[in-house]
Amino acid sequence: MDMKNNMKKFGLTIATIALFSLINADALTAQDREKDGNRPEGGPPSIENLFKQMDADKDGKLSKTEIKGPLKDNFDKVDANNDGYLSREEIEKAPKPKRKGQRKSK
Repeated sequence: MDMKNNMKKFGLTIATIALFSLINADALTAQDREKDGNRPEGGPPSIENLFKQMDADKDGKLSKTEIKGPLKDNFDKVDANNDGYLSREEIEKAPKPKRKGQRKSK
């Protein structure tokens, strides 16, 4: 009878360890995706990740030659002060592009 209780406790311990391992693995992969500049949870990259990836001269602003993708296509719209650079503030205030399959609001 004592052995049966020990086996139950052992089984619960193993199940608990497995559950925590899965939770931690999922959290780590989400953090790794964000650190690598990938889009967390399928969303756009963070502004911090944009600067880490694109600010080649590390001056804290993005020139037209440093950026790529949709941001480059809309550079003049985002560059609110027309200084030829995008600041973090300008990118934060920029209108967000519609995603494929996103419904139009009425």
